[in-house]
Amino acid sequence: MNHTTTVRKPSGRARARIIRRAFAVSGILAASGGALHAEDTMNLTLTSAAFSHGNGIPAKYTCEGNDVSPPLTWKGVPDGTRSLVLIVDDPDAPDPKAPKLTWVHWVLYNIPATAAGLPEGVASSALPAGTGEGINDWKRTGYGGPCPPIGRHRYFHKLYALDTVLTGLQKPAKAQVEAAMKGHVIAKTELVGTYQKGR
Repeated sequence: MNHTTTVRKPSGRARARIIRRAFAVSGILAASGGALHAEDTMNLTLTSAAFSHGNGIPAKYTCEGNDVSPPLTWKGVPDGTRSLVLIVDDPDAPDPKAPKLTWVHWVLYNIPATAAGLPEGVASSALPAGTGEGINDWKRTGYGGPCPPIGRHRYFHKLYALDTVLTGLQKPAKAQVEAAMKGHVIAKTELVGTYQKGR
């Protein structure tokens, strides 16, 4: 991250937090044989009551159902976060055996750092105040559910914590949001669900 930083001596309470975190991470590393994963550190995490990481997304949230967004909940937003970005995309389009592009399903930015999630089927009017909507690959704002033409696809729900609020964007595409937040990401987490059309 290309930011100029000022090093300040932490307070006694801050030093205690740093020491506790260091011991916690050491314990995690020992227990996992040295493999440290983001979810293990109890930092930024993203979950859904509708499906668990790596498992199937119910048809209700796809083009074969009601095509509504799944409920999402997050926690562990780090100090210094000024806004959040949510991007949902599918890197397996059109065929997981021969992917050619990443299909974008949902783009939200400037979600308030105080927000803790989104309810099922959230409408534009019900988004947290200040949230901006980007354009998905159907060339519209809002959520577009899984609708894979062939095979079982993966759907990445990616949540980013930023140290800034994005400005100058007008219904941006995913690429524009990613360019605007470059150098400002202080934490990231993801929730992956899968879907294959019924036969």
